Amino acid sequence: MDNPARTRATLIGFTAVLLWALLALFTVGSAPVPPLQLNAMCFAIGGALGVAWLIATGGAHRLRQAPLRVYLFGTAGLFGYHALYFAALRLAPPAEAGLIAYLWPLLIVLFSGLLPGERLGAGHLVGAFAGFLGAALIVGAGAGFDSAALPGYALALACALTWSGYSVISRRLGEMPTESVVVFCLATAVLSLPLHLAFETTVWPADALTWAAILGLGLGPVGLAFYVWDHGVKRGDIQLLGVASYAAPLLSTLILVLAGIAPPSWRLAGAALLITGGAALAARASFRAKDQSP
Repeated sequence: MDNPARTRATLIGFTAVLLWALLALFTVGSAPVPPLQLNAMCFAIGGALGVAWLIATGGAHRLRQAPLRVYLFGTAGLFGYHALYFAALRLAPPAEAGLIAYLWPLLIVLFSGLLPGERLGAGHLVGAFAGFLGAALIVGAGAGFDSAALPGYALALACALTWSGYSVISRRLGEMPTESVVVFCLATAVLSLPLHLAFETTVWPADALTWAAILGLGLGPVGLAFYVWDHGVKRGDIQLLGVASYAAPLLSTLILVLAGIAPPSWRLAGAALLITGGAALAARASFRAKDQSP
């Protein structure tokens, strides 16, 4: 029988997938706040949530366990991914841009196969082909294609490359306490503010619904999600959580369609299934390779 504590940690980690499925919806709702300003606001909220957690649990002393390079790298990962994501959804249709950004689970599997001691097999390549075919449905000559959205699609791809590269490289940095995520969030907010002031025009939310979307981002997909995910992958079933994360692009697209933000279409459904299925196929190939290794 599985360890109850491990099962509980896995369920806690899975809530991050549900929160990330709301990322696109809340990002659309936060318009017209510019990306770097949104980064600063959301991570200030997420960081404040973490500070409250540190005070409540007395875990601040564990911040000394992580070296400076971990904090610098973690901040760069969170800042880069979300700045690119927010900008992509401002410049391209949110459902399509969100799906391209969700190539990151597939790219993580592919990049992991290039690490020492790992190798890419046929399943990885088939999964990669399926995922990129899904992306091609979005940026190719499909119905509803708008060349003006190409910069947003490019940013979404850069977003996927940023997070997948960050995730793979972070494996080589060693263990770090969950409490370090608080520093990542606060440092991302601090870094975003001067860049916003230098390159953007400040636009404050005009109504309560926009404020609610920003608060929802900071508390959920850009805040709590990172804490519960870190807890889940360290203390729960990391393979099960990895597979569960492939549901995020499907859930995110479904939420946008149900909210009336993205019109339903066979092209969108096909892209979602190909990108999600491609990541799942590649992950399955990795699991089988591990099972067969001596």
